Amino acid sequence: MKVYTDIDQFKGVKFPVVTSGTFDGVHLGHQKVIRRLKEIAEQNKGETVLLTFYPHPRMVLFPDDNGLRLLNSQEEKIALLQGQGVDHLIIYPFTRQFSRLSSVNFIRDILVNKIGTKKLVIGYNHHFGRNREGSFEHLKEYGPVYGFQVEEIPAQDIENIEISSTKIRQAIQAGNIRAANTFLGYPYVLSGTVVKGKELGRKLGYPTANIVLSDACKLSPADGIYVVEVIYGEATYKGMLSIGMNPTVNGTERTIEVNILNFDKDIYGDKLVVHFIDKIRDEAKFDSLEKLKEQLGKDRQQTLNTFAKLNP
Repeated sequence: MKVYTDIDQFKGVKFPVVTSGTFDGVHLGHQKVIRRLKEIAEQNKGETVLLTFYPHPRMVLFPDDNGLRLLNSQEEKIALLQGQGVDHLIIYPFTRQFSRLSSVNFIRDILVNKIGTKKLVIGYNHHFGRNREGSFEHLKEYGPVYGFQVEEIPAQDIENIEISSTKIRQAIQAGNIRAANTFLGYPYVLSGTVVKGKELGRKLGYPTANIVLSDACKLSPADGIYVVEVIYGEATYKGMLSIGMNPTVNGTERTIEVNILNFDKDIYGDKLVVHFIDKIRDEAKFDSLEKLKEQLGKDRQQTLNTFAKLNP
């Protein structure tokens, strides 16, 4: 996959089959659009082009709203789109000036003059241009004028629940990792650098790696204890991860700490990638460290049981 951070670097390809959007999460709904994109490109001996935007438009249009957290970092999104087999990824800088571009100018200047779109594939209820004025009907009207065809893909749903990035965020914020993973089509991911903590886990016999997220805008799940897979270097390990305030010891800062099973290395300053599998329980305050240690033993056993069910 070729990645362009300047659209002028894109020199055009034979029969570009194009889609555009934020694609936060690259979830099953997005994957449905990309599959159709690839089918059309193959039928026409063309190439797939995905136009996305950075920063996320809401962060530019509503800078005072600090509540938005993203399902993917930029690095993660690029990797996911590459895994989906996209040929060309254009990351267009989203600015206030760009947000004022009319839908007609977006079609003419970007889709036609810059990319040379032959077929445009969009997701259900897709809007674009100034004040989100552009729509599927808009594209159908202007497609013949500018020489491209447009196709709208129906919403992807699972058990009659329509998949969207917003619904996935809500599931993650509620700690409903199973639902989030089902909608995503892959385990939710966090990545970051290991920093020194208070080493309470080590004293209890469950040493943890404290993780500082690589992207401050990345959404972390609700406070609680989770079953996770941990990627360190080329190896994958089983783990249990805690997110929260460590109330048993009257913690004052929210931390992300992972106990990697059967692992004993000094990894301060190194990067970890964590895949969320399931939630074990909510965070709780225990009467003593001994009670906490006892519960950690139960959490470890539940973690092993979860992996045993996944890999019988």
